[in-house]
Amino acid sequence: MSFLTDRPNILLITTDQHRGDHLSVAGHPVVETPNLDAFVNQGAYFPNAYSEIPSTTGARLCMLRGRGSYYCGLIGYAGVEWNERNSLAEVLARHGYHCINVGWRNLHPRRKLYGFHTVIPHDLREGMDDYMEWLREKAGPEAHEFGHGLNPNGWTARPWHLDERLHPVVWTVNKTLEQIRKRDPTRPFFVWCSFVRPHSPYDPPKPYWEMFIHRELPEIPVGDWAHKYDVPNPGLPITAWYGHLTPEQNRRMRAAYMAMVSFIDSQIGRMLTALQRDLRVLDDTLIIFTSDHGDMMGDHHLHRKTYAYEGSARIPFLVRYPKGWDLPTGTFKQPVGLQDVMPTILEAAGIRAVEGVTGRSVFAAIRGEQWREFIHGEHSPCYSTQEAMHYLTDGREKYIWLPASDTELFFDLTVDRQERRNLAKDPAYRKRVDMWRNRLIELLAKRGDGFSDGERLIPRADWWSPVVKEKLQS
Repeated sequence: MSFLTDRPNILLITTDQHRGDHLSVAGHPVVETPNLDAFVNQGAYFPNAYSEIPSTTGARLCMLRGRGSYYCGLIGYAGVEWNERNSLAEVLARHGYHCINVGWRNLHPRRKLYGFHTVIPHDLREGMDDYMEWLREKAGPEAHEFGHGLNPNGWTARPWHLDERLHPVVWTVNKTLEQIRKRDPTRPFFVWCSFVRPHSPYDPPKPYWEMFIHRELPEIPVGDWAHKYDVPNPGLPITAWYGHLTPEQNRRMRAAYMAMVSFIDSQIGRMLTALQRDLRVLDDTLIIFTSDHGDMMGDHHLHRKTYAYEGSARIPFLVRYPKGWDLPTGTFKQPVGLQDVMPTILEAAGIRAVEGVTGRSVFAAIRGEQWREFIHGEHSPCYSTQEAMHYLTDGREKYIWLPASDTELFFDLTVDRQERRNLAKDPAYRKRVDMWRNRLIELLAKRGDGFSDGERLIPRADWWSPVVKEKLQS
C-alpha cells in the first residue's frame, strides 16, 4: 500500500486513565508492554503527548472533534450532548467508511451514535452496558463487574474475582474482532476499540497480579510543593483525590495498575495476531493507540486525574503504519495532543480537515515539517476550585497556573520529569517563567472568557462551568 493512495482501514485503540510513563518503551522499570513497544519500529512513538483536558468527557471531545480545550466545547468534566456534525466518525462515514465503536464511551446520551454505524457500549449504566448484559448471560444473573467490592473511582485493589475470560478487557477485544469479522467487506473500516481499564477498579486477573505484587516498585515521587496533600490514612475515603496511603495500600494500588497495563497490552497482542492471521487485515490497517488522561497513583499524595502534573496529563501516543507506507519510524519528541488524532486519521483516509479543527496530523511532525512549539491544557474545578488549572508544555519545560490561588509552578522536565522541584520562584529561571506566563496571557486573551486581559493573568476563585455552550453546537 502506498501512502495516501489507497484508503487504509483505521483502528483507534484507547485506554482510560493510562499514564504516559507506564510503557516499557517510555523507560518504565517494571511495566511490560512488548506489543505496544513494537509500534516504534513499525510506526511512531510520541513521548511528549498530553491530554488537553485530563478527564474523560472533555478529552474524548478533543479526540473526536479534533479540537483543543475550550474549542471542543468543554474545559472540564460534564455529561453533555454535542453536535455530531463533522465529528470524526461522521466525517469518515460520509466518505465511505464503515464506522464501529466497541467499549467504553462516556458520551452523552450514552447510546447516541455520534456518526458511528454500530455502537456496542461498556458504559457502566443499567440498560446502557452491553458488557454487563453479556456477563450475566455467561456467569449468572447475580454476576457483576464490581462483585469484588472495589470502587470504580477508588484506590483499593485486588485480583479480578471471576474467570479471566469474563474480564471486560477480554470482552472488548472479542467484540472488536467480532465486529471486524462482520463488517461490510466493500468498505474500509474505522473501529474505535475503547478499554475502560486501567482506570479503577484496579482488578487485573490473578496471574497478572502475581507478576507485579511482589516486585520492587519505583519510589513514589513527592514534590517540594505537595506537603498540603500529605493527609494520613486511616479514615481516608477510598475515592479521595488526595491523601497519604499506607505503604501496603500504595503497593497494592500501584502493582495492580501496572498489572492491568500489561494485561491490556497482552490482549492488544492477541487482537493484532487475530487481525494478521485470521482476518488478514493488519497489513492494510493504520493503528493509533492513546488514552484520555493519566492517573496520579499517589504521586505527590494525589489520586485520580484532572491535574496538570505528568501522572495525570501525560498520555501514551503511538502509531502503527500499514505495510508499505514510506514514512520515517521511531521516536518523535514534538508535543502532541488528543486534538491531533482526528486530523491524523483524516489525512490517512485522504480527507481534507474539516471546519473548526485545531489539531494537526502527526504525519506532519513525522515528516519533519514545522510543528507547534507547545501544547495547552486546562481543567475547570472538579474536586476543588483550588485544583482548577491551565498548563503549557513542550515536553521539556512545563508552566502551570492555578487561577483560584494565583499560584504558579514551573518544572524543568529534562532533569525532573517527576516534578519534584517547583522552580517558579527560582531567580535562575525567572526569564523562562516570564516567557511561559506571557504565552499563556496571550493565548487566553484570544478567548475572552475572563482569564486574561492581554496584559496579565486574572485569578478566579468561583466555581466556573466546564461547558462552553456555543462551542458544543458549532
